[in-house]
Amino acid sequence: MQFPDFADPSVWISLLTLSFLEIVLGVDNIIFISIVASKLREEQQEKARKLGLILAMFFRIGLLLAITWMIRLITPLFTIGFIKGPDDLPIGISWKDIILFAGGVFLIAKSTLEIHHKLEQSNQSDDTKTYSGFTAVIVQIILVDAVFSFDSILTAIGLVENVIIMIIAVVISMLIMIGYSGVITRFINKHPTFQMLALTFLILIGVLLVAESFHQKISKSYVYTAIAFSLIVELLNMRIRKKQPVQLNTGPAKEKKDDKPN
Repeated sequence: MQFPDFADPSVWISLLTLSFLEIVLGVDNIIFISIVASKLREEQQEKARKLGLILAMFFRIGLLLAITWMIRLITPLFTIGFIKGPDDLPIGISWKDIILFAGGVFLIAKSTLEIHHKLEQSNQSDDTKTYSGFTAVIVQIILVDAVFSFDSILTAIGLVENVIIMIIAVVISMLIMIGYSGVITRFINKHPTFQMLALTFLILIGVLLVAESFHQKISKSYVYTAIAFSLIVELLNMRIRKKQPVQLNTGPAKEKKDDKPN
């Protein structure tokens, strides 16, 4: 394991670039952790968020230190003849593909169930709200951490050769995400429409993971662009709703009350 020469400007460029990409790739992880942690009691949520992100950091560092093992995971176990890859040849399925497929299916199923749960719970008061157990939430976070860590580290390996730079970038990005995870969580919890956007975003990420497991490349930039556009539209809607006078919503009901005979 060669120590990088920090006097070389290219090392700093690689470190900053990889740190930024790790933050971008970690957004979906933060969103999932925030949504799952919101099912805990308020006093447990911050602990679950921080624990989840710390576990994600150790997952990533562990995978980086086991690059030789990861390369073996990329070796095909068997081929599927009726599915063609980008090179028009039958695809070879490796442990990496199996992990991505399982993670993608889990994300799709979990996000769909969360959407259904939120729709069913919309008419319930806070007094009747049910909470998840801390252990159950942490187990879900660990499962998704493993998948996102695997995908993230494969990206890092393709960009930078030095393992120490990768580890430093992972630590920097995770510390930044831990610092801002509370802000993101409070924002998502405060605005239900953004919760739905976040859940649909996770469904799309799940679809991407499943497609990637079958070597069908779909650019993540398409998904991020669509989500960014939806986010901008919803922010504009929020601004419009804030500017609307409150009396416009209560006016018709008031007039109706005044029209009643004495």
